[in-house]
Amino acid sequence: MTTSRAGAVPVAVDRASIEHRLLTMRKSVVQLDSLGALDSARLESDPGTGLALERVLALLHDLAAAINRHVCAGVLGETPQTPAASFGAAARAGLIDGGLAAALAPADGPHHVLVQLRLDTEPGEIAAIVSAARSGYREYVRQVTHWITANAPGRTG
Repeated sequence: MTTSRAGAVPVAVDRASIEHRLLTMRKSVVQLDSLGALDSARLESDPGTGLALERVLALLHDLAAAINRHVCAGVLGETPQTPAASFGAAARAGLIDGGLAAALAPADGPHHVLVQLRLDTEPGEIAAIVSAARSGYREYVRQVTHWITANAPGRTG
C-alpha cells in the first residue's frame, strides 16, 4: 500500500509483482552486457546477435511498460494507453524522472524497433542504440527500486 500523489487516498501496489519484473530486467541488462562488441562486422556475420538484441530490448520495454501501467493505475488512477505514454505517466507519478522517461520513449520509436530498422541498413548505429538502452534501463531499475522502497512498504512475495 502507498498513498496517491495527493496523499489523500491509499492505493494498492503489488510490490512483489514489481520486484519480480525488476529482477528479470536486471538479468536482461546483464545479458546485453554479455554480448560484447556490437560492430557492423559482427552483426553481419552473426545475425543471431541482432535477433537476441532486439528480443532483449523488447522484453525490457514491455516489462517497464507493465510496471509503469501498474503504478500509474494505483498512484494516478489512470492506465496509460500505450507503452510510450506509460513512461510520461510514470514520471508524473514520481516513479521515474522526466529525463529518464524521455530517454526510454525516444520520439523515433522504442529501442528494439530502432535496432530492427537499422540491422540491415545501418548496423554501425546498433552499438549506440544498445548502449543508450542499457544505460536507460539500468537507471530505470535503480529509480523504480528506490521508489518501491520508499512508497510500497512490506515485501509481499
